[in-house]
Amino acid sequence: MIKSFVHKKLTFRDIDPESALKRAMDVTPETIIDSISASLLKGRGGAGFPTGAKWKFCRAAEGDQKYVVCNADEGEPGTFKDRVILTRFPHLVFAGMTIAARAVGATKGIVYLRGEYTYLLGGLEKALAERRADGRLGDGLLGTDQDFDISIRMGSGAYVCGEETALIESLEGHRGESRNRPPFTADTGMNADPTVVNNVETFAWAACIMEKGPDWFRVVGTDLSSGFKLFSVSGDIDRPGVYELPLGTTVQDMLAAVGGENAKAVVIGGAAGRCVPQEEFDRKVCYEDVPTGGAVIVFGPGRDMLQVAENFLEFMCEESCGQCTPCRVGNPKLLECVRMLQDGTCSAAYLREIVSLGESIHLASKCGLGQSSGNVFLSIVEHFREEIMGRAVGAV
Repeated sequence: MIKSFVHKKLTFRDIDPESALKRAMDVTPETIIDSISASLLKGRGGAGFPTGAKWKFCRAAEGDQKYVVCNADEGEPGTFKDRVILTRFPHLVFAGMTIAARAVGATKGIVYLRGEYTYLLGGLEKALAERRADGRLGDGLLGTDQDFDISIRMGSGAYVCGEETALIESLEGHRGESRNRPPFTADTGMNADPTVVNNVETFAWAACIMEKGPDWFRVVGTDLSSGFKLFSVSGDIDRPGVYELPLGTTVQDMLAAVGGENAKAVVIGGAAGRCVPQEEFDRKVCYEDVPTGGAVIVFGPGRDMLQVAENFLEFMCEESCGQCTPCRVGNPKLLECVRMLQDGTCSAAYLREIVSLGESIHLASKCGLGQSSGNVFLSIVEHFREEIMGRAVGAV
C-alpha cells in the first residue's frame, strides 16, 4: 500500500549538499551504509538493486584501489531527468558520490557522461573545480584522512553502455559489451578493482538521506519502494517535463498530473520497458509492479500501436551490441513481423511463433538490453491483440 505523504515538488532544492557531506565525514563508513540501507533506497537507474547492499559489498571487497562511478549515460529513449539533475543540482550529485567514496573506501570517482551531453561538460567541470578549491574534493577532504577526486569521461552514444559492466568496459577503452556475471562490479569492476556504479539520481538521493535521515525518506512510497522518484514524462500530454512523485503512484494519477487523461496507452521504462493499456491504469509505478528508470511515454487515442512497436524495435536493432545471438538475430525477426503485419502478410500462426521467439530472447540474452528488448512488442501484442490480429492473415 502507498504510505501517506505530503508532496512538495523538487525536494533537491531544499537540500544542502555540503551539510550532507559534512554529516557523512563526521561518522564512520559503516554508519553511512547503515543509514542508506535503513532508507531502503534502491537504484534509480531502473534495476532497483538496494543501494546500501551494493555499498556494503564494495566496502567488504579487497582491493588497493576502489572506484565510485556515476552512470550519467541516460541513453534510454524518453528519459531526460538526469540531464536536469546535472544541470541544476551538480553539487548534490558530487556530494553523493563523495559520501559513497567515504562509505566504501574509494579514492577515485568517475562520471560517465552521455556523449550527447557534451554541452554540460563545462558547467560540471566548473563545479568540480569549485569543490577542489575549498577542500570538498582532493586530498584530506574537509580536514579528514579521506582522499577522493572526480573526473568526467564522455560516452560515445552506445545504448548498451547504460548497463554497468558495458559502461566499465567502455571506461577501460574497450568496446561497450556486457560482461558475464559473476563476478559483480562491487567486487571486480573498473580495472578489476572493487567499484560502485550508481545512477545520477541515486547519488543525489543518497546525499538527501544523509542530510535528512532514513526515516524522512521512508515516509513516502510503498513498503518495498521507498521515497520519491523523478520521472521524465513526454508524448501526447498537455504538460511534458520532469515530475517528482512518490513511488507507488498509479499510472492514472500520474496522467492526471501531466494532462494525459485521455491516453490510450503508456510505455513505462522506455525501449526496455512495457506498454500499459488504459484498462490497467490503476497499476502502480514502483519496483514491485511497473518499474522504470524514469521514462514515461504517453500515447493518445489516435496512435497506431504497431507503429509504436516498430519504432522501439528499430531502436533495439540499431543499439544491440551484437555479442549474443538471441538479441542480435531475434530482434530483427520481431521487427520483420511487425512490418509484415503492417503489410497484411503475417499469418496468425507466424505471429504466435514470433511471440514465442520474443519470450526466448528474454530468457536467453546475455544482458539486460537483450532480456528487455522485446518487452514493448510483447506487451503491445498482449494488450492490443484485437487491433493487431485484425491485420494478421487468417486471423479469426
